[in-house]
Amino acid sequence: MEYFADKFYLLSIMALPFLLAVTLHEAGHAYAATAFGDTTPKRDGRLSLNPLVHMDLLGTVIIPLFAVMTGFPFLIGYAKPVMIQPANFKGSHRKAMILVALAGPAGNVVVAVFCAYVLRFVLQGGATGEDWIVNTMYYGIFMNCLFMVFNLLPIPPLDGGAVLEQLLPRELAQKYASIAPYGFFILIAVIMLAKDIIIVPTMYMTGLVVWAVNVPI
Repeated sequence: MEYFADKFYLLSIMALPFLLAVTLHEAGHAYAATAFGDTTPKRDGRLSLNPLVHMDLLGTVIIPLFAVMTGFPFLIGYAKPVMIQPANFKGSHRKAMILVALAGPAGNVVVAVFCAYVLRFVLQGGATGEDWIVNTMYYGIFMNCLFMVFNLLPIPPLDGGAVLEQLLPRELAQKYASIAPYGFFILIAVIMLAKDIIIVPTMYMTGLVVWAVNVPI
């Protein structure tokens, strides 16, 4: 019973940060694509901060639950990808694609900073490390920094892969993009065999956000 109590408490402090993370990430893509002239996200109803609009049963519910209950190294998961039509972009398509890809991780930075300010406020108000809100907001900072770092890995179909694809010469970019179907297996290998590639920059970014917001810890 204690095992399940610990897991359910862990889920309770992870749920809100996770929903904020995947929602702002996909909303970032949607708003950026719209700013460059693509109306597809608006037509699909993705210009929203409502988590229900972006939820995916497998990626937003089943996989995160499985990760928590099995003690996976990270809370992994995703929301429904925002569909875009680069042909609708105004100006340089390559520049637009890079900025649209980076808008997702930027959304995670926004959430991390928001959680840091909430954490600062509640700590200054007398909350301690035993309080649910403190654990939830700290995890919100960490998780969103994790999502930012994770999605910037140069592996298709992650955002980092999309950025690198746009920077490569066209022929090389096409060959690079062809590994996308194997991206999931590459990611699992990285998580299981070289997780410090993700953990070290995540901890650095978490500390940087806490320092920048002047959280009293």
